[in-house]
Amino acid sequence: MNFNELINSNKQNVKNIIRLITKQDNEDVEQEVYVKVWKNSSKYEERGNFKSWISTVAKNVAKDYLKSASFRNSENTTSDDYELECIKDKKLTPESSILISERQQTIINAVESLKPKLKEAIMLCEIEGYTYEEAAQKLKCPIGTIKSRIFNAKKELAEKLSELIEV
Repeated sequence: MNFNELINSNKQNVKNIIRLITKQDNEDVEQEVYVKVWKNSSKYEERGNFKSWISTVAKNVAKDYLKSASFRNSENTTSDDYELECIKDKKLTPESSILISERQQTIINAVESLKPKLKEAIMLCEIEGYTYEEAAQKLKCPIGTIKSRIFNAKKELAEKLSELIEV
């Protein structure tokens, strides 16, 4: 597999990691991830999964970005009006804390109640971030079977969690 294929197959994963850590889409950070991967590709040892390695690089680059002076400067140069609009009360009321906890438990219970094969497929692809191909290899079944299981799992979860889904 050449470098362009590696980038294309991991692009969405890298974007998601950066967005999760920095709370924004940032093409500069994404570019820096690929540069580091390219520069350090000779150090990569095929003991583990390449996706895990590039994910670790993305996490570290995103964390470094948050520590950098350029990030702090960009945060400090916003207008006061914008800052006031963005201020949120981060304190949870006891009621909202209980509601969040109950909502999380409802979701966990719904996932736990799935048939084992559906639960296994949805956990691999949606929670752990495996591609359909990777999940198929891990579970030793065709990709079509993985797609079918995920479709059925999502359908069941949508039915079980319909009261939580906001219209």
